[in-house]
Amino acid sequence: MAEPVVILTGAGVSAESGLGTFRDKGGIWARFDPARLATPEAFAADPAQVHTFYNLRRANCLDAAPNPAHHALARLGRDWPGEVVLITQNVDDLHERAGSTGVIHMHGRLARALCAACAHRWDAPREMRPTDRCPRCGETATRPDIVWFGEYPYHMDRIAAAVARAGLFAVIGSSGQVYPAAGLVGEARAAGARTVEINLEPSARADAFDDALYGPASETVPHWVAGLLDGG
Repeated sequence: MAEPVVILTGAGVSAESGLGTFRDKGGIWARFDPARLATPEAFAADPAQVHTFYNLRRANCLDAAPNPAHHALARLGRDWPGEVVLITQNVDDLHERAGSTGVIHMHGRLARALCAACAHRWDAPREMRPTDRCPRCGETATRPDIVWFGEYPYHMDRIAAAVARAGLFAVIGSSGQVYPAAGLVGEARAAGARTVEINLEPSARADAFDDALYGPASETVPHWVAGLLDGG
């Protein structure tokens, strides 16, 4: 059986699909400061403004399409003779639309809604409003099912277990500045995994990796996946 491959993707894997990275200054990011909106405090103070921001992001996501990087990772999941665990910091669903299954969304999903009163989750409509009621408890406390600043990422026990058994750990399209995701490479190396960074340019954690491949994700990721599947 081939070694387990564990992959962490960040915003860079979706940038070529038209979804801006966190630090982009164009489009939605020029109109809103996510650091001031992506917090429980911001939602409590002005839920309409927060919903407007996430409605725009959700519409942007729904109008986007998976790029060759997403399709290559789906191919790896189908064709690799061992385990492949795909973890993403992204809140879009482009991995799933490309054909990947079992994706672990550590920062939540734009396509889901969460009740701040009772923690019920359901599929979000294209547009959410402060007056939306939770289908379970009826409270008008519905919010995007997104991990905000100051909140703990989802599925960290599953992620830690996957990283601990990885033979190969890859980080694709991540800035290396957001923790705890940025610390996973250290955990992988401590567990004995080979590590590779695939990015447009070296990240803040570039020196923590054994290998690196730099360039647009739509080019580098298919090349990397082809090499793995061909035994290169």
